[in-house]
Amino acid sequence: MNNIKKIGLSALAGSLAMVSANAVEYTMSGGLLAVYTTQDEPATVAKSGKGLGVATDLAFKASGELDNGFTVDYVMNIDTAGALSNTSSQMKVGMGSLGSFHINNEVGSKANAIDDISPTAYNETWDGLTSVTNPSFFGSATNSGSVDYRIPAQEFEGLTLNLALTYDPNQSVGGATKGSIDVTADSGTAVVVQLASDMGLEVGAGIEMLKQTSGTKNEDGENVTGYVKYSNGGLVLSYQQAYANTAHSDSNVAGDDGLDKEAMFAGVAYTMGDLTVSYGVSEYDVKAGSDTVALLTEEMSSIQAAYVMGAMTVSVAMSETDNVAGITATTYNENTLAVSFAF
Repeated sequence: MNNIKKIGLSALAGSLAMVSANAVEYTMSGGLLAVYTTQDEPATVAKSGKGLGVATDLAFKASGELDNGFTVDYVMNIDTAGALSNTSSQMKVGMGSLGSFHINNEVGSKANAIDDISPTAYNETWDGLTSVTNPSFFGSATNSGSVDYRIPAQEFEGLTLNLALTYDPNQSVGGATKGSIDVTADSGTAVVVQLASDMGLEVGAGIEMLKQTSGTKNEDGENVTGYVKYSNGGLVLSYQQAYANTAHSDSNVAGDDGLDKEAMFAGVAYTMGDLTVSYGVSEYDVKAGSDTVALLTEEMSSIQAAYVMGAMTVSVAMSETDNVAGITATTYNENTLAVSFAF
């Protein structure tokens, strides 16, 4: 493990040394997650069954300070369970009272961070569903290959204001590799505003604007969301709604009109010492188009619990979805037992 640490971080040392004359700090941490899952989806036999899987993650972090007082931080998370894969990587340039820039190479945008703010003991209600059948669409188009500007937290009269602006030159496409481009002219921008009170109440809202240049109509897409969250001791309550005004490209092509979407999330969690329990529900609607009918409301619910024993956490979750993909009498059930270790 020590050899891995020296090899993996030496490259970061060389890169940060070029921009800082001060000491650079490096850390490496990791985690192990073993999960036993059972799934039941009668309409799709291939999605029914059980399995035991393991995820092992390593997190590399580096931070340094420039001669002008600015700071540079870098983090990269790697999944080592099979072939090595970069699951998350971001760079942050902190400018003190001027705010900070965050380059979201692989996920990490502020917009995507509020796609579903429901408190959970283990995972979201839509865990296990595909990206086209879950309601977490806000922020996904500007999540990777984007840059955030975030103001410093503004505090006054017991209130804390946070504001973030996101720009993605290639919305809905991952970040380009160094020296290359992504072949798309469609950009995306997002704005997130959050206001928290020292009484435990927090409200937030976001808007995501997506350029659409293909077809003849060229109508841009727009996603919006808003939430309210309340915390008091170990109790956390939340409610959130999201709406997607999907881009329309060419009404002369059957099925080419975007189908608008609507989502709702609500959750409650309570922590008693080392034990956390939670219950969450969410809904997902796909609206009618010019040549399609509206689908049924997809309804999700999940009850979960997690118990922490030092570096080990044991979690259980029972989740159910009705009207999967908006189709009547189509259900999905998932039961999970997970054991995680931090090292």
